[in-house]
Amino acid sequence: MDGVTRTVQIIGAPTDYGANRRGVDMGPSAIRYAGLADQLRQIGIDVVDGGDIPAPRAEERDPEAETLASGRAKFLRETRQVATRLADRVAETLAAGETPLVLGGDHSVAIGSVTGSARDARVGAVWFDAHGDFNTPATSPSGNVHGMPLAALLGVGEFDGVEWANAVGLDAENVALVGLRDVDGDERRAIRDSPVTAFTMSDIDERGIPAVVDDALDVATVGTDGVHVSLDLDWLDPREAPGVGTPVRGGVTYREAHAALEAVAECDCLRSLELVEVNPILDEHNETAALATELAASALGKQIL
Repeated sequence: MDGVTRTVQIIGAPTDYGANRRGVDMGPSAIRYAGLADQLRQIGIDVVDGGDIPAPRAEERDPEAETLASGRAKFLRETRQVATRLADRVAETLAAGETPLVLGGDHSVAIGSVTGSARDARVGAVWFDAHGDFNTPATSPSGNVHGMPLAALLGVGEFDGVEWANAVGLDAENVALVGLRDVDGDERRAIRDSPVTAFTMSDIDERGIPAVVDDALDVATVGTDGVHVSLDLDWLDPREAPGVGTPVRGGVTYREAHAALEAVAECDCLRSLELVEVNPILDEHNETAALATELAASALGKQIL
C-alpha cells in the first residue's frame, strides 16, 4: 500500500442475536463514539462511514422461527437476513476499491463479512478470539449463533450446503484461530478433525505473540487474494477489555494485541476487517470500544515511528 491512500468504509451491523447478556447491538455506536474515524484519518486513511445495515431487533422476533435440520440455532432467520445484507455491502465495498471495516454486533455478523469478502476471491481468515466459534446447532450448548460463525462459513455439520452461510472462496486450510482458551467438548473435537489451524493461549505463552501471528498469517495467505481478520474483543484479557459479553480470564495483553495487529499491517495482506462483541453496557468508561479503535488503527498501518 506504499504511496497509495487506502479508503476504509465503516459498516455497522448492530446485532444482538447471540448473547444472553444484552447490549452488544450498541457496539457499533460505541466504537464510532470512541473516535474510530479520527484514529484512521490521523494515519492518512480516507474514511467513509456507510452507516448501519438494517438489523431486526431481537426482542421483537421469535428466536425459534427458523431452524436447520437438527439442533438449535436461535434467531437463525434474523442472522440470515443480516448476513445476506452485510455480504452484499462488503462485496460492493471491495468492488469500489475500498476496505470494509465491519463493526458488530455479536460475532454472528462474521457470516456476512466473510461471505462478502470471499464472494469473488479466494481469501484466508485469521480469527482472534477466546472461543472457537466452531459449534453447530447440534453441538451448541446454548443455540447461540455467535458461537457458530466459523462452522457456518466452512459448511460444517448442519451448515453443509446452506448457501447464505457458506463462504465459497474460503478454504479451511487457510483459516487460523489465534488465542483459544474456552472451547466446548464437541467443538474441540470438530476443530481437531478440521484442516483449520488453531493456536491456543498456551502456544502464545510458549512461543510469543510475534511467532504465532506470523504462522497464522502464513496459513491465511498461501494461495489467497487477501486476508479477512476477525477480532473478537474477548480475545483480550478482561482487565484490558471488560466490555464483552463472554469474558474469559487469561487473554492477551494490551501490548500483545497491538503487536498482533501491527503484524497484520506489516503483512500488507488485509482484505477486510471486523471488530465484534463490544458491549457498552458492560464496559467501563467506553474503554473497550476505545481499545477497538486503537487496534483497528494498528491493523491498518499505525506505527510508533
